[in-house]
Amino acid sequence: MTAVVDAPRKASVAWRQRTVEMEYAWIAPERKAAPLVVFLHEGLGSVAMWKDFPQRLCETGGFRGLVFSRPAYGRSTPRAEGEVWGVDFMHQQAHEVIPAFLDVLGVREAPWLFGHSDGASIALLFAARCPERTRGLVLLAPHIFVEGVTVENIERAKHAYLHTDLAQKLGRYHDDPNSAFWGWNRIWLDPAFRAWNIEAEIAAIRAPVLAIQGLDDEYGTLAQIRGIAQQVPGTRLLELPGCAHSPHRDQPEAVIAATVAFIVGSDL
Repeated sequence: MTAVVDAPRKASVAWRQRTVEMEYAWIAPERKAAPLVVFLHEGLGSVAMWKDFPQRLCETGGFRGLVFSRPAYGRSTPRAEGEVWGVDFMHQQAHEVIPAFLDVLGVREAPWLFGHSDGASIALLFAARCPERTRGLVLLAPHIFVEGVTVENIERAKHAYLHTDLAQKLGRYHDDPNSAFWGWNRIWLDPAFRAWNIEAEIAAIRAPVLAIQGLDDEYGTLAQIRGIAQQVPGTRLLELPGCAHSPHRDQPEAVIAATVAFIVGSDL
């Protein structure tokens, strides 16, 4: 049966003395008894940037899904004028924004978190802080520390944003592409961010973990997912050839098959 995607809506979320509107959409909400998969997008992602992948995954696995855009992304509230993200920006999302967002939507069960890149790092931080709200994790190209290759390619992305049509392309997915791009780019290129490291924190995770990375990932090496396995015993690894930083786009069938088998097998 086709997984039906509801029209995107917005939720009002109180965060740090202000209210932000967060764009979200449900997938197959009628499947009340099915596992819930919450999708956490990458550093330049949004609801629309996922395209049809969440629907395909939920359709194959018989899951429910929840897709959303973090503040500053997609159709959600952009960054405030002059707002500059700090080294703890992913911690803020994991410890403050995501719990508040799930509370507003009335999500009381422990969902599966499916995160990509920055979204995968946020999922790890959420699982470490909120174990009772985490059924399990599927992580695509996560970051647990900063690598030189990551910084080099984010610097290249800055050049592309300034000198090519990248801003125009991002405008298809974000109401304010400057909000999305510069929030992400500036903090990753801030020298203070080079020391960012969450290895010690994720050792608290007890939920099952599947970590996936492409062998051609331009934003990170296999040290990232192998580092997760060192900190979280029982982590399953999937290393994909012919795959760059977005496994769900480069190898969607492999990611879907591995994710469905992982979630279904863990729920037995």
